[in-house]
Amino acid sequence: MAFSLGNQAHPFFDTLNERVEKYFITKGISRTGNWKIYTKATLLLISIAVAYASILLFQSWAAQMILWAVLGMIFAAIGFNLMHDSAHGSFSSKSWVNQMMGYSLNIIGGNVFLWKLKHNQIHHVYTNIQGVDEDIDVEPFLRVNEQQKKYWFHKYQYIYWAVIYGTTYFLWVYVKDFNKYFTRKIGETPIRKIPRSEHIIFWASKLFYVAAFILVPVLVVGWLKTLIGYTVMLFVTGWIIAVVFQLAHVVEGRNFHLPETDGRMLKEEWAVHQVNTTANFATKSKIVSWLTGGLNFQVEHHLFPRISHIHYPYINEIVRDTCKEYGVDYQEYPNVLSAIRAHVSHLRILGAA
Repeated sequence: MAFSLGNQAHPFFDTLNERVEKYFITKGISRTGNWKIYTKATLLLISIAVAYASILLFQSWAAQMILWAVLGMIFAAIGFNLMHDSAHGSFSSKSWVNQMMGYSLNIIGGNVFLWKLKHNQIHHVYTNIQGVDEDIDVEPFLRVNEQQKKYWFHKYQYIYWAVIYGTTYFLWVYVKDFNKYFTRKIGETPIRKIPRSEHIIFWASKLFYVAAFILVPVLVVGWLKTLIGYTVMLFVTGWIIAVVFQLAHVVEGRNFHLPETDGRMLKEEWAVHQVNTTANFATKSKIVSWLTGGLNFQVEHHLFPRISHIHYPYINEIVRDTCKEYGVDYQEYPNVLSAIRAHVSHLRILGAA
């Protein structure tokens, strides 16, 4: 299923891109990562090794559950910080470094080859477009836009959403990746031929993940502690990843679209579409920015996905001012709590509509 953007004129983005480019030239810095992101990557890789080793060393139930939960948080942080920038080619100016760090997703259970297709080529172009952007497809459990079918239980989705989000990492690793792999489709979009090397990496990394995070802990600490602890880790990772994404796209005031029936084209400028379907939150919080890999600056990320997230706080003002100048609906929530309220309110409205 092919789609394209109908409006080839892009005055808003031309101006914005020129101003952002001027910022980097004036500062004399690269758009990719620097020592800040390399330090963060090192800390996260050390953290996952320490947490994993601690799970095998500490036998008490309390220690086990805490460590599995911590491991879940580290998994999410690695996805946000290492994998995400790398898969967009913004972690480093060297492509081999980006490729290597991108495979951090495979270590924690996913598959970066399939993720790039789903995220870079579909989500970042056709954001919030029903039937194309798989990231807004939580059907039938949640109804997040008016184009999706409504069921009676959606009336309560503003209550049970937190439980659903905790299942998303399990579904990603064990269901969705395999569905994409065997059907050769992402939603209704066909996947191009998968290289032989990626077939090998797919199966080898899935087997490694199961062996490292299920089989080895079962042998060392026992099956019951592993079963419960691993479930805790799955829930924590899924919940964090899902919430961060939903606060960026599924909140009050953001647009959802069906593709135009005439040639399946979107008639607005691509960059305007990105701003209208995306929201920022807690951009003043250095802790949130550090942990989420700058994904709280989702507007900047969608406009400039090949710029490392460490630069988003510095180009944020340029983006806001240019949006105001061109009358583009820029949206930002001051903190995480206000963004969660906007998300829950959105779910309540869609469930009752």
